[in-house]
Amino acid sequence: MTAGEDRNEPDTGRSDREMPPLLAKAMAARESTRDEARPEAVARQHARGRWTARERIAALFDPDTFVEYGQLAQPQIRSLGDGPADGLVMGVGQVDGVSVCAFTYDYTVMGGSQSPTNHRKADRMMEVAERNRWPVVFWSEGAGARATELFYESGTATTFIQLARLSGWVPIVTILSGPSFAGQANIAGTSDVVIATRDSTMGLSGPPLVRSATGEDLTPEELGPMSLHERTGAVDLVVDDETAALQTARRYLSYFTDVAAPPPPVAHDQTPLRTMVPENPRRAYDVRKIVEILADENSVMELRPLFGRCLSTSLCRIEGHRIGVLANNPMFGAGAIDSEGSAKFSRFVELCNAYDLPLLFLCDTPGFMIGTAAEKSAIVRHSARTLVAVSAADVPILGVILRKAYGLGYYAMGSDALDPDLYVGWPTAEFGGMGLEGAVNIVYRDELEAAPDDATQREIRDRRVAEWKERNTGLEFARSFLLDDIIDPAETRDLIARLLATFPAPAPREGRKHPIDPW
Repeated sequence: MTAGEDRNEPDTGRSDREMPPLLAKAMAARESTRDEARPEAVARQHARGRWTARERIAALFDPDTFVEYGQLAQPQIRSLGDGPADGLVMGVGQVDGVSVCAFTYDYTVMGGSQSPTNHRKADRMMEVAERNRWPVVFWSEGAGARATELFYESGTATTFIQLARLSGWVPIVTILSGPSFAGQANIAGTSDVVIATRDSTMGLSGPPLVRSATGEDLTPEELGPMSLHERTGAVDLVVDDETAALQTARRYLSYFTDVAAPPPPVAHDQTPLRTMVPENPRRAYDVRKIVEILADENSVMELRPLFGRCLSTSLCRIEGHRIGVLANNPMFGAGAIDSEGSAKFSRFVELCNAYDLPLLFLCDTPGFMIGTAAEKSAIVRHSARTLVAVSAADVPILGVILRKAYGLGYYAMGSDALDPDLYVGWPTAEFGGMGLEGAVNIVYRDELEAAPDDATQREIRDRRVAEWKERNTGLEFARSFLLDDIIDPAETRDLIARLLATFPAPAPREGRKHPIDPW
């Protein structure tokens, strides 16, 4: 061997297969954050009936696509001990080939609490998500701020402002599993949709702080059970377990992305639609059955089903076309839109409009709710929100009058005032500035009061109502071209599908249209 050859072979004292000490140290630190290195913590989480944070990530993403950010992060106060990823596993990967950004709090690390370090992690990740327009999934389980680390050396966390700025720009999903209080609840409240397991809990503050501030000594289940939040509309969908929550989240994302692409559309038999709306305007029916028949098989996702029940709001597909459906439900308050229904209406319109989903209105309403109870609920303000939301929408609007189209409630439900792209009625359609019986009582008051007895008064009222109804039927409106047409209910799906196929694709946007009102 020559001297030159000797100089070209430095003596490292180790085999090429051996890992350099610094690399080995870094890799060992990374491996220590994985479930395999933490069997006791994993066992505790499984004993609670919950997935670990890393199991959630593995279940969400396509294999070998997840890129983690901040895996080596630790608590700001190191004396607190080891905190793998500082209790927040996050990153981006592919879900059915679609880029999605995900965050999951790790309950095995200091109860999934939020800290200065993991807030910085979240802030960083959301900046990248906004830049790349990645949908966001939060898997939330934790009790808010970490009390032992309330001092932020690097300034105030911007997590909640960052999330608010994503509203209306990218789809935001929160899955609640286990207790979610304070900061975790704030994240849920800012999300487009909240999916919760039935045994999870949520509150703006956890039991210890509530006890300190108000004296109420409550368990998480007493303070914020899902049965409460489902009724009040704070959560959109309640499911049995984390498997169902993940499946539901994927289905939700499919209405806005190519995640969970559905099979070829299958249509229901449409002929039952011909008899589903009773000709007697006093008879109720469940409008959700109409939505199910109109939509592709297994494509309907109703949001907030136990809140604002006078109105049904659903995402669905018709011949594969994604669409949002708002339908008055005569099973509740005869379909009159109350304050809860108004809030549900306006938020759903904003959700669909933000992401360019066409809107289908199925109208059967006597108007907005009236009376002292309605006024105590601030119906004047809440009803106005529906008009503000729908007048600002720039997506295609399709209006179908099923039966009653009365008052200002009808005005908001896809009426001609909105210049809809389709405006048709079923043979049962009838119109009025108010309920026709109420109008007759006002206009013919003198004649009714002059009747010699109750029987005569009823006969006069019935005759006048019949006269007014004949002048205000959908058929008469169509003859005056105040409607585009009166259609066979069984042809509704085909008509909508053909029209949806004609609309151009939404133009690419460089910014959001508007945020989505959390309420």
